[in-house]
Amino acid sequence: MERRVVVTGMGAITPIGNNVEEYWKGLQEGKCGIDTITLFDVSDFKVKLAGEVKNYNPEDYFDKRSARRLDRFAQFAMIAAREAMKDSGMTKENTDFDKVGVFIGSGMGGLETIEKELNVCFEKGYDKISPMFIPMVISNMATGNVAIDLGLRGESFSIATACASATHSIGEAYRAIKHGYQDAVFTGGTEASITKCGLAGFTNIKALTQSTDKNRASIPFDKERSGFVMGEGAGVLVLEELEHAKKRGAKIYAEIVGYGASSDAYHITSPAPGGEGGARAMVSAIKDAGIEPKDITYINAHGTSTHLNDSCETAAIKTALGESSKTVMVSSTKGNTGHLLGAAGAVEAIACVKAVEDDFVPPTINYKVPDEECDLDIVPNKGRNTKVEYAMSNSLGFGGHNSTIIFKKYEKGC
Repeated sequence: MERRVVVTGMGAITPIGNNVEEYWKGLQEGKCGIDTITLFDVSDFKVKLAGEVKNYNPEDYFDKRSARRLDRFAQFAMIAAREAMKDSGMTKENTDFDKVGVFIGSGMGGLETIEKELNVCFEKGYDKISPMFIPMVISNMATGNVAIDLGLRGESFSIATACASATHSIGEAYRAIKHGYQDAVFTGGTEASITKCGLAGFTNIKALTQSTDKNRASIPFDKERSGFVMGEGAGVLVLEELEHAKKRGAKIYAEIVGYGASSDAYHITSPAPGGEGGARAMVSAIKDAGIEPKDITYINAHGTSTHLNDSCETAAIKTALGESSKTVMVSSTKGNTGHLLGAAGAVEAIACVKAVEDDFVPPTINYKVPDEECDLDIVPNKGRNTKVEYAMSNSLGFGGHNSTIIFKKYEKGC
């Protein structure tokens, strides 16, 4: 028997707010978290802007020893997971932690530590590499450290599908609960790859904009878009079996009802022509939810601000939703945060949950020049107060990975 799955807790640390309340308020107000990079000197770099987490001091969250032994990407995951745990009200007294899993994805893992320790290696020799090098850089350590920190002993793994990592993680968590393998899962994604090598790598693959105007850098669906802006942070959602949540008196934010995934099998960085792979993921999610395309109120698009992504995703939405694509509201919140890579789907899932809960659709900010290839209702510049029954979130990753999840408004007593 398939079980219903609901969202009972959320945590986030992002370029526009270091918790869910600040993040959601930033989206509602159209706040832009993109600015000049401060983590290192960018004088010699073509790209100057990123979406950094602001006012962040690890020692506000961890003791000095722990802060030194955790890469930034793992720190972010733990901060978001702690907030989600507190928000959920889940304790050892009301939940069997042997049945609570952790599925947190990361596209890049501990890039900051890799860069730092390679410099040590080349400057001081191989025997000077930190013994913590491997435990700090492997991408599963966000999941591992969250499980250790919170004492969660259920299934635990990390999915790496580039920019689709978090959405795949959320989808697989949903399935694990739906089919009875777990009672709850802490799930989402984390990323901290605004480093010299990370910036140079994405610049040289010609994925990043070189705009120096923070309000015209990440401009999804705008005809003048010229590449994405790197972002960092984490988002964690607590997914839980409905009856388990009701039994312990948990607050229920929304229900997750659909998940679809596909592979382009086409190219390492470019989406398949017409976004046909993304369309298949959306169709699968709609079918899984048992609804019709017309039922979708809002889509939080992958919307990276690259020419190919935005045009192909537009085509994919038209293919998947047909006539309903003319009326569905579609926005990209990457204008606010930049592209959080493996964490993007997590913070965007939180945006969808809040949209469903608060009946508010966040806008695509800093939009000026319409593009005939991206002719959807992209909710330009100003959000909308409107009933949101179903919200869909799309994520598309390098390598041709596509994933879609759907959230539904939860009505008490249902």
